[in-house]
Amino acid sequence: MGKLYDRLAQDYRVKEGLRACINCGTCSAICPAAEFYKYDPKTIMNIVQTRDDAQIEELLKGDQIWYCGECLSCVTRCPRKNAPGLVIMALRSMSIDMGYFIESEKGRQQLPLTRRMQNNILNYGYCVYPRTFHYKDHPEYGTVGKWINENMEAVYERLGAHLDQIGPGALRKIPQESLDELKAIFDVTGATHRMEVVEEASKKMAEKMGMTLEEYEQQAFDETSQEHLNL
Repeated sequence: MGKLYDRLAQDYRVKEGLRACINCGTCSAICPAAEFYKYDPKTIMNIVQTRDDAQIEELLKGDQIWYCGECLSCVTRCPRKNAPGLVIMALRSMSIDMGYFIESEKGRQQLPLTRRMQNNILNYGYCVYPRTFHYKDHPEYGTVGKWINENMEAVYERLGAHLDQIGPGALRKIPQESLDELKAIFDVTGATHRMEVVEEASKKMAEKMGMTLEEYEQQAFDETSQEHLNL
């Protein structure tokens, strides 16, 4: 038994998600991500079960563990009630904690994800906040999305969203007291520390690549190699 496996096995998600895998491949057959990426949950489960440090370290430094959409469709179909999705969540956490995530393209995307989504939650109370969701970063938003960005105030007023206003509404201003409670939750659960780990490791990688942290963040956000896709 390897030291990395010992550490991984302490995660409750592995204890709950890896019961008695029979390598039937049902998880790979049902997985939505496997349709688009060169991704096989069964292979990841097989590697974890080898308890081999070298193979597990390769997983932690690679792209595969970041393909999962965490939909947990695998759980609904597994005949032995395993949860490959939970095991992959545990691998992701370990990859970040050990600083291995910066070794892969998909892993490096943790910086823009952390900065944009989690900061939105802490600063505004929303995962996606209209004023920080820019068309130039999301061309897939389409021309309608571009128009909404350019006419934001009028659109949300017409919808009754009450953007940044006091009172009811889907995009109302969240009271500072509630934001403080969210920050306290992040602190207690370790999310704040996790953000700091991502930031510090990304900073070192940016320096290694000869970039500013902002340049590194933008590259991580934009970069998507075709080699990942199941074409």
